[in-house]
Amino acid sequence: MPLKASDIVKKLPEGGKKNCKECGFPTCFAFAMKVAGDSSLLSKCPYLTDEVRAELEDALAPPIRLVRIGKGDKAIAVGDEEVIYRHEKTFKNPPGIGVLLRDSEDDAEIERKIKALEELKFERVGYILKGDLFGVELTSWDRGEKVLERVLGTDYPLVLISQDTDILLKAKEKCYDKNPLIYPITKENIDAVIPKIKDKPCPVGVKGKLEEIPELTERLKGEGIEDIMIDPSPQNLLDIVRDGILIRRASLKQSYRPLGYPIISLPCYMGDGLKEILLAGASIIKYAGVVILSDIKKETLFPLLILRFNIYTDPRRPLTTEEGIYEINEPDEESPVIVTTNFALTYFAVASEIESSRVPTYLCIKDTEGLCVLAAWTAGKFVGDLVGAYIKKCGIAEKVKNKKLIIPGLAARIKGELEDELPDWEVIVGPKEASEIPSFLPALVEKWKKQGG
Repeated sequence: MPLKASDIVKKLPEGGKKNCKECGFPTCFAFAMKVAGDSSLLSKCPYLTDEVRAELEDALAPPIRLVRIGKGDKAIAVGDEEVIYRHEKTFKNPPGIGVLLRDSEDDAEIERKIKALEELKFERVGYILKGDLFGVELTSWDRGEKVLERVLGTDYPLVLISQDTDILLKAKEKCYDKNPLIYPITKENIDAVIPKIKDKPCPVGVKGKLEEIPELTERLKGEGIEDIMIDPSPQNLLDIVRDGILIRRASLKQSYRPLGYPIISLPCYMGDGLKEILLAGASIIKYAGVVILSDIKKETLFPLLILRFNIYTDPRRPLTTEEGIYEINEPDEESPVIVTTNFALTYFAVASEIESSRVPTYLCIKDTEGLCVLAAWTAGKFVGDLVGAYIKKCGIAEKVKNKKLIIPGLAARIKGELEDELPDWEVIVGPKEASEIPSFLPALVEKWKKQGG
């Protein structure tokens, strides 16, 4: 459990009674309260001994180490989690999903995988979902070096994988400026790699049985190497679930530091086809920080990205779209106007179907605090007087000549209220489902043309 201010103040000079104010706070207790949320403030106390400062820094460190892989815009951060269950508090850092490049593969296969990671992107309620990194398996330095040279040009984070320690360290030297993660560090090679890592630090991936990992991580930490990920070597789905739960619980509930590191999962070595994707999904659910696949294809990557997105979205905050007027298909003064709520799924469903209809349309989004149409109407946030007031102030009246306002079919009951609020507008009840818009809008516009306006 994290230290409380009452625990910290006891470690301060004179048991927290010095109150010298040199730290910028009126009392030692006030200082301790701030330190409980930000351990970097410890440096502001001029009377804190190095020993006590180190002790407090260690006690205040996140229960799961924050590890960064790569550099620049594409770098990823994993770990630093504080809860076991998503409903307690949002998970912080989504796992990086990557594809394995083997130096035993030919150039065409390497290029295909690189292109797939770079180009496969999906839009989901305004967010772009995509893969994050490359795993590079090296068995021969002559061939492996050529693969690394190609991958280094992509700026994606790298996980360097080799059972040959010499090749692994050569790859580390070649890619050092990219801050790669090197894997695996085991009880067999730890003595050989420690001097090289201390000389030029980079993240490392420790591999071993779950009971072996604490000894390895403590050994690395004792040498000043703390950017660690751990692989408890699961062999099947049961192992992935069991080990993930044990590691997370030990870190958060028992404050067991030797397991307080993010997990690296390699389903690429555990199965193929749908079995591999199943194992990757279980890894994402059970706390993996990095997941590496043997290949990525649209039909397998997309569900994993959606799974990750759903798990790492704050459950306490609905996805919303900014209130305002959205122009779709280049509308003009003769175009219809649709109004709906700012729930992101509602907006993107409606906007997509309007675009498919090819009818130039103004889409007015009213802030309903992220509620969908029916929920917003039930909660009194999408009712006649409020929608009417929004239409008056948003400026849509200045953009159209024929004032025809289409409301969602699920909110048909507000039609009368809205007509009272907007006497100059014709209020039309639209479809209940967004999927009906591509047939509804063209028919409505055609009807207006026949009526002469």
